[in-house]
This record gives sequence, structure tokens and C-alpha cells, in this order.
Amino acid sequence: MQQDDPKITKDAAPTGTQTLLRGLGVVQAVASGARDLKEIARLIGTTRSTTHRLASCLVDERYLRVVPQVGYLLGPKLIELGFQAREELPLVSLAGPYLDELSALTGDTVHLAIREGDEVLYLLKNPGRNGPEMRSRVGHRMPLARTGIGKALMLDDTQEQWKRLYEISLPAGGKNQFWPQHQEQSWEQFQQRMVEYVAGGYAFDLEDNEPSIRCVAAPIRDAGKRIVAGISIASTVPYMPLEKMAELIPLVKGVTARLSAELGAKV
Repeated sequence: MQQDDPKITKDAAPTGTQTLLRGLGVVQAVASGARDLKEIARLIGTTRSTTHRLASCLVDERYLRVVPQVGYLLGPKLIELGFQAREELPLVSLAGPYLDELSALTGDTVHLAIREGDEVLYLLKNPGRNGPEMRSRVGHRMPLARTGIGKALMLDDTQEQWKRLYEISLPAGGKNQFWPQHQEQSWEQFQQRMVEYVAGGYAFDLEDNEPSIRCVAAPIRDAGKRIVAGISIASTVPYMPLEKMAELIPLVKGVTARLSAELGAKV
């Protein structure tokens, strides 16, 4: 989680509020790298005695800890609260306004999905104004390697994992039932695309699964930098030319970065 400036003391605040803000300032100063009372006091603008009193209280309450030869560090209470906050913030509820924003901006279909095993599980779908309705639906599952959002969820995987997921995604008999004339991309083509997607932090669906359907997707990360979900913007080819796809990359990455920040990721 990105740290704010630890200088949060407000001189005009009531005494109790000012003490609270100074205490929070101590925590933020330690989070920003301050390890001793002198540096903490400099950052929050308090005397050494006041800083010592605040820091001692925070150590007693386990919001800070003191490690010999190191100094002040964030304490176990913050870890407990961080996990509790994450558990109390359902992803679907949190992501809803972001999907609404993308829908309003683009007019395209927007999805939120997570990874379950080797498949994508769609959690939210905002149907777009552009083009016909897509087959995707909430609760629908697809092989990871066949969708843009699935590839976004695979960005941290190894190339060995990519190959396994690519191979199990191939349709039986080599033909897509929804698109019999479709020529499947080779493993080498798939691998090259994935390397490009990893470098860019996004993924495309270039009619890989369904005729005329393209999408741009990006991953959502948590405080541990793990990919926990993905968002995609999808539409039919007439509404999703390659030029538009390139323009959508920073848009979807910007939204997933903001959502990741709400989950505790450093952006």
C-alpha cells in the first residue's frame, strides 16, 4: 500500500484529534523507513519526548515493535488488521464501480473474473452498448488460455505452465465447435504473445475463442503482489479494431492499478 506523507499533524485540531493524528504519523513514519526516534520526530514535527511517548504506547498496543540493532518496525497488530480489512472487503462489491466506470467510458462489455484451477470464473459482467450480446455470463467458466482475461491471470506463470494450459485448452479434434473454420494458433505463436503480454502488463483476446470477439485485459493484484483477479473490456471486431485495443491498454491498466491499490498493492 502506498504510504502517505507522515507529516499529518494538524495544529488547529482538537487535542484528542491531534494526538490521534500524531500517533498515526508515527506509524506512517515507521512505514516510510524511519527507524529511530530522531528521524520519526523530524518527520512528524514533534519533540523527542512526545515522540517517545507516542511510540512507546504504540509498541505496548502492538502497532509497532522494536527490534535490537534495527529500531522501530511495524507491529503484528497492523498485520492482523490488514488481513481482517482484506477479508471484509468483498472483491465483487469493490470492483462494481470500476466496471461501471469502464462501461460508461467505452460502451463495451466489461468483465471481472478470477482463476479457479485451470479455468476463468466470471464474477461480474456489464453488457456493452456496442454490438451483440456475448456468450459470457456470471458463473460461466472458460479455459484460461482461450480468453484475454484468462491470459491476464496467467502473466505470473512459468512458460512450462503456459504450455500445459495452452495444450489443455485446445478443442477436441482440433476444431472449435463455435468456429469450425478457425485456425488455432501454434504453441510458438501463443508463447510469443504471452512474452509480449508479460512485458506490457496486459493481455489480448484476438478472436482466439469466439468469432469476431476481441478484448483487452489486465490483472488485479493484492498486497502480496499476487494476481487475484482480472478485468477485461470486450467487443466485436467492428467496435474493437487493433488501434482501439492499443488505446484501451492504459485505460484498463489504470483501473486495475487503482483497484489493486484498494486491495493493498503498492502502485
